[in-house]
Amino acid sequence: MNAAASVVEVRVPDMGNFKDVAVIDVLVKPGDTIAIDTPLVTLESDKATMDVPSTAVGVVEKVHTSKGGKVNTGDLIATVRADGAQRAPGPAQAAAAAPERAPAPPRAAPAPAQPAPPTAPAAATVAAAPVTPPARAPGAAPAPARSAVLTPRSLLGVPTSYRSDLAPIDDPAFTRAHASPSVRRFARELGVNLAQVTGHGFKDRITHDDVKAFVKGTLGAVPRPAAARAPTPAPTPAPTPAPAPAVPAVDYSQFGPTAVEPLSRIQRISGPRLQASWTTIPHVTQFDEADITELEQLRASLKERAQAAGVKLTPLAFIMRACVKALQEFPRFNSSLAADGANLIVRKYVHMGFAADTPNGLVVPVVRDADRKDVYELARHLGQLSEKARAGKLPPTDMQGGCFTISSLGGIGGTAFTPIINAPEVAILGVSRAAMRPVYRDLSFVPRLMLPLSLSYDHRVIDGAMAARFTTWLAQALADPRGLLEAVP
Repeated sequence: MNAAASVVEVRVPDMGNFKDVAVIDVLVKPGDTIAIDTPLVTLESDKATMDVPSTAVGVVEKVHTSKGGKVNTGDLIATVRADGAQRAPGPAQAAAAAPERAPAPPRAAPAPAQPAPPTAPAAATVAAAPVTPPARAPGAAPAPARSAVLTPRSLLGVPTSYRSDLAPIDDPAFTRAHASPSVRRFARELGVNLAQVTGHGFKDRITHDDVKAFVKGTLGAVPRPAAARAPTPAPTPAPTPAPAPAVPAVDYSQFGPTAVEPLSRIQRISGPRLQASWTTIPHVTQFDEADITELEQLRASLKERAQAAGVKLTPLAFIMRACVKALQEFPRFNSSLAADGANLIVRKYVHMGFAADTPNGLVVPVVRDADRKDVYELARHLGQLSEKARAGKLPPTDMQGGCFTISSLGGIGGTAFTPIINAPEVAILGVSRAAMRPVYRDLSFVPRLMLPLSLSYDHRVIDGAMAARFTTWLAQALADPRGLLEAVP
């Protein structure tokens, strides 16, 4: 280093009222050659992320902070062994050091106040132009200036003449990526789509090393010169999603008397399954109404006949029969999403589940082969399974293999609700209490018995239009109860 070299301290600029700002990335190390505005460290406050740029040209002598540390305005970031003659880079050097910045014109050196020793001009010349360009023939194109600052490809050990076939940058996803401004600029220079890069920095932030590893992995799949070949790093496994935050424990006794009541066995088993279904399946609920005025009139007329056969003919039997026919009309509601998430498993059988209220909690018995049973057979199985459930004698085989579930609260009350899908099914029908309402028909209002329907469905499999068609078709089937009494082939 010549006599003009000096040590420059780079400090944290004025950050306003922010205190103890976290250092989430250190971008240089001792020995790196840097230029003006080269990012040194990345800071993150609770409101913004910023890079601390270099204010000198030279070689990093020491870094005075570390990743994960805290800094304030004026704290020392790094010391740079700078050369005063190189403090203002020429156009070619500025273009190589910061491709996104316009080249700054060179500033003239101040005139010496007194004659310098004979050796001073030569030393100044060496400091200003450490590399003498070779002579060229008249009219030949000037040779491109070389810079000591590392370019992105030289940092990666990839020849600058090599063209990588990286995917185009998706601007919306690129903007949403969790990365600092310097990493974004670095990725743009390499043509890397940050949406495809997995971050391993602070708070899963994408760092320069993540971008380098991604480019090396991409280039490793493309044939290139032997000099540029390097072993492809092993793929980094995706980070495990962070668990949901736990509800803080509260000592309720400090507010008044309390008592502890243990959950029933059914509640302890069903609780985690319901939570998993609610958090992993995108639930959407479609609400509708069905006119069951004629259905109730028909059921009342058949009540004595059903009792003679030892069957209690409830509205649920008609609803289940209508759902069976709706599943045959819309097979996607009788499917489940495959484990790979790319296919549907469509069932060719119809096993209907229904929520049964028991002293120990809700259970879901399953009526097997419901498509082969008429209304009377469905009513008989509903009564038998409900009695077993209330007595706690329901075997596990009677609660497995369901295709579609009905949760009826009509005997209790309510106007609408959002039932949770009984995974791995893709839909569940909620039925509330029917009520007489005035319905405008034939230029006048007439009293009709309206049944509220609430269909919750998995939006990955079923869209809103299909759900609306399903409930509309189901409402029409319930409004025509004679069609539900047809013989089952």
